[in-house]
Amino acid sequence: MDRVNPEPQAEPPDGSAERTDATGTPVGRRLVLGMLGLGAAGVAAAPVLQRGLESFLGAASDKDPTGLTGLLPNGGGFRYYSVAASVPRKDSGDYTLKIDGLVDRPASYSLADLRAMPQTRIVRDVQCVTGWRVPETPFEGVRLSHLLDAAGVRSSAGAVRFTCFDGVYTESLTLDQARRADVLVALRMQDKPLSHSHGGPVRLYVAPMYFYKSAKWLSGITLTDDVRPGYWERRGYDIDAWVGRSNGRDDEPTT
Repeated sequence: MDRVNPEPQAEPPDGSAERTDATGTPVGRRLVLGMLGLGAAGVAAAPVLQRGLESFLGAASDKDPTGLTGLLPNGGGFRYYSVAASVPRKDSGDYTLKIDGLVDRPASYSLADLRAMPQTRIVRDVQCVTGWRVPETPFEGVRLSHLLDAAGVRSSAGAVRFTCFDGVYTESLTLDQARRADVLVALRMQDKPLSHSHGGPVRLYVAPMYFYKSAKWLSGITLTDDVRPGYWERRGYDIDAWVGRSNGRDDEPTT
């Protein structure tokens, strides 16, 4: 059974002040932000906060009528909450990844095209900036550098912008970051095809950075002259999101 990914990646297009959990229950923005603030208090403290908050929220009922325990960090798995109205589902019949911008050879790839390319498997911890971590998680896909080389990046390009078919989320990397061997256009996670909830059928995976850089539901790769701040960077997150060295953290988390 798939576990689902909580990394927040969208906001209701109407600017609503409420978020919804995985079951569709409305959750106040202040409460969610407060919970995220607790996670951000420190990676090392996350498991303790997890257990304490779960105990408190679940005390009133075995069924947790608040619906909030599913939003909490969990050292053993992923958590998910949706702040988008909806995200369309894509599969091999209608998925397309476009590469454009400052390139000599713009291209469009189907899911079958991407699957036919050489695949790289990376096993690293997944680290969320809010504090939860999933150890030794395998991702597999095409190195982003392979697609950039095929497109013929122009000398005027200095960054890569990523767009997603949820219609809201964006991310960016410098060109040097995008060419790293541990940055993938991922098709598989935990040795299974990426599920919709995990950002499938294709997502970005930036292994050395906090998970908000690994944009789900990837649909576009555009070469630009400089970095364009992504969705969460425009709301205060660091543009360079190296694990342990950004967003107020000074030390690499213990593996």
